[in-house]
Amino acid sequence: MNLSKTLPFLCLLALSSCHVPRFFTRNFANITDHKIFPYTPVATGDSLYEFPVATQSPLATMKVTTKGVERNLTDWLDVVTSTTAFLIVQHDSIIYEEYFEKYGPEDIATIFSVSKSVTSLLTGIAVDEGAIADLNDPVTKYIPELLEGAPEFQRLTIRHLLDMRSGLKYTESYGSPFANMAKLYYGTNQLRQLSKLKFAHEPGTYHAYQSGTTALLGIVVERATGMDLGQYLEAKVWQPMGMEFPATWSLDDKRHRSAKGYSGLNTTARDLAKIGQLYLNGGEWRGRQIVSREWVRQSTTPNMANDGYQFQWYSVTDTYEDEAGETVYYPDSLAAVAAAGNLDFARTYARPSQKFPGSWYLESTNGAFYAQGILNQFIYVDPAKDLVIVRQGKKWDRGYLWLFAEIGEQLE
Repeated sequence: MNLSKTLPFLCLLALSSCHVPRFFTRNFANITDHKIFPYTPVATGDSLYEFPVATQSPLATMKVTTKGVERNLTDWLDVVTSTTAFLIVQHDSIIYEEYFEKYGPEDIATIFSVSKSVTSLLTGIAVDEGAIADLNDPVTKYIPELLEGAPEFQRLTIRHLLDMRSGLKYTESYGSPFANMAKLYYGTNQLRQLSKLKFAHEPGTYHAYQSGTTALLGIVVERATGMDLGQYLEAKVWQPMGMEFPATWSLDDKRHRSAKGYSGLNTTARDLAKIGQLYLNGGEWRGRQIVSREWVRQSTTPNMANDGYQFQWYSVTDTYEDEAGETVYYPDSLAAVAAAGNLDFARTYARPSQKFPGSWYLESTNGAFYAQGILNQFIYVDPAKDLVIVRQGKKWDRGYLWLFAEIGEQLE
């Protein structure tokens, strides 16, 4: 390596943006990122709740087959995947709990975009308490600094943020140090970064998944409540629900102390399972309403105009296919609705096709929903099975929704 040529280039990078050196020295995202950022501590309360543990697991004999090799569930998770924690709760009891890669029940990990769903939970609590007056409030009511930015900020509402319809010109890319995502994640003043953004679409007119949108939502909650997200989480969720282990919420830096609402919660599998159980129970936890049932309903009822994404939660949806595995298209919405009436699906939605304009297809859902992080962190909830599954791991390595569905089929 020619240092005389390389050093000036590295110095230019360092001077051009203070986040760039951090991108190269810390890249890529890792579940241990809670160790590299300042944070707000989230303390447990005086009374802790532990899920009962089932004496016998109905999954003890479950087999998983991939690439022609059959293994039991635990061996498959250990050998084939990068899983660090896998926890299953059914009927309010732990029926499966295993840890790998030297992790244990007490070890926290960064949960990345699962944090978005928790930020939504805190938004709902702030609405319930009146700290946020109306979801149709403009974001500038709570973040007046944005009035100095693009004029679209004045038409951007909290509801737009919740449904990822901000319209921001934002690149959700993790490979470039100059992309919006890198600037946000490794930068030291997230509000300054966000306030410089322009808009690609009028707010409310276009759905696109963007971490910057949730970052704004987190700042709204902090401004509305007068508390760090971590402090608000501690007061309204962590201690009232008797979480077993302390958590942390990562900040942009020590000076600005703005929480990474889109990715910064660091916690354990057991306490994540309690969040899933809270939503399974309609926002109620052991006789106490933590967040309103209406908020949970809106968070978990599929918004098909948003591809089944609403209030920072995903709904599990399936496209209706023929025996050959091809999507079935209909000439108009009436034909699609008529066909839906003949199908044995719990809920079916007719959707206009973007691939073939003018035609329609069908999507169905069994009511299951989930939160997901970039390294396939999951809170998966299936109300029909009274089931919550949490997965944490070091890599994306494969999809898991198919596995969750298979687990559900094994259970009554």
